Amino acid sequence: MGQQQQRPISNRPISFLNRNGLFLLLLALLVLLGVCLPLSEFPLFMFPNRTSASSPPPSPSFVVSDWRDYTLAQAAKFVAKNGTVIVCAVSYPFLPFLNNWLISISRQKHHEKVLVIAEDYALLYKVNEKWPGHAVLIPPALDPKAAHHFGSQGFYNLTSRRPQHLLDILELGYNVMYNDVDMVWLQDPFKYLQGSQDVYFMDDMTAIKPLNHSHGLPPSRNGVTYVCSCMIFLRCTSGAKLLLKKWVEEIRAQPWSNTEAKKPHDQPAFNRALHKITQIDVYLLPQSAFPSGGLYFKNQKWVNETKGKHVIVHNNYIVGYKNKLKRFQDFGLWLVDDHSHESPLGKIE
Repeated sequence: MGQQQQRPISNRPISFLNRNGLFLLLLALLVLLGVCLPLSEFPLFMFPNRTSASSPPPSPSFVVSDWRDYTLAQAAKFVAKNGTVIVCAVSYPFLPFLNNWLISISRQKHHEKVLVIAEDYALLYKVNEKWPGHAVLIPPALDPKAAHHFGSQGFYNLTSRRPQHLLDILELGYNVMYNDVDMVWLQDPFKYLQGSQDVYFMDDMTAIKPLNHSHGLPPSRNGVTYVCSCMIFLRCTSGAKLLLKKWVEEIRAQPWSNTEAKKPHDQPAFNRALHKITQIDVYLLPQSAFPSGGLYFKNQKWVNETKGKHVIVHNNYIVGYKNKLKRFQDFGLWLVDDHSHESPLGKIE
């Protein structure tokens, strides 16, 4: 009998077992990709990959069931970039101002390092719903309605916690910039924060300074300076930590009083601390770049003369939510209505 001719291997039909083997191999590869890729993109294994301000963040790979358990250390590690965190402290009624501030920061490409210290749970959940991982609450939570009114005990309770929050971040090893959210960034402020000084701040006076004014602690009137505590940059140095510890002490030394003349405020306490701590290197930022609201919104001649130099505008020297909102609108600095898509929070309903 002649030997039966063997069919070429390439023409043999794939057996059922081989088909299953290929299927299982492909399935294993898909599972492996599905596990490894999210882990490489989510720094805390629970937050989405960072996105541009113009697009909403993707859904997190692991949803945090209760943001109450989210710590300052976790939050700072998540947002820090180049060793720096940008911080604000906000209660829920000021959410639109937070969004306005974020739009202006997004335009300068610094929004990813922003950490919102929520002073109430409503804001904590709202920000993390829209922008997971960028808000943290440091207990106890405050009454959002009480914290909304300037000069009230609730407002004092909110602002008096600021130096401790900043100190805690320095102790974690990060540089920190603090802003009030009634500010708008017109340019990148970080080009003014070069050097090795411990703390950078802006003067809150309305008197016009020469363009080449000194950058040391400004002269005092009756022993008191008027440095603004609403925009501060602190390096993670022993001098900056010493200043914040003294600021905390000065605030605790002035208990709340409802008497108008004795109402405590965090800013005078900051100025007293600046005068009492001598082993610190300070830097007064240029007035033309960091003007007070009392100058920027009330002296059009000066604004015209310094056009192009303004970096951060502070909407102070005016009291009340509606008044601040109208002033921003009047000067073309209320960005929320037409540019909410530029904020990482998007449009707030």
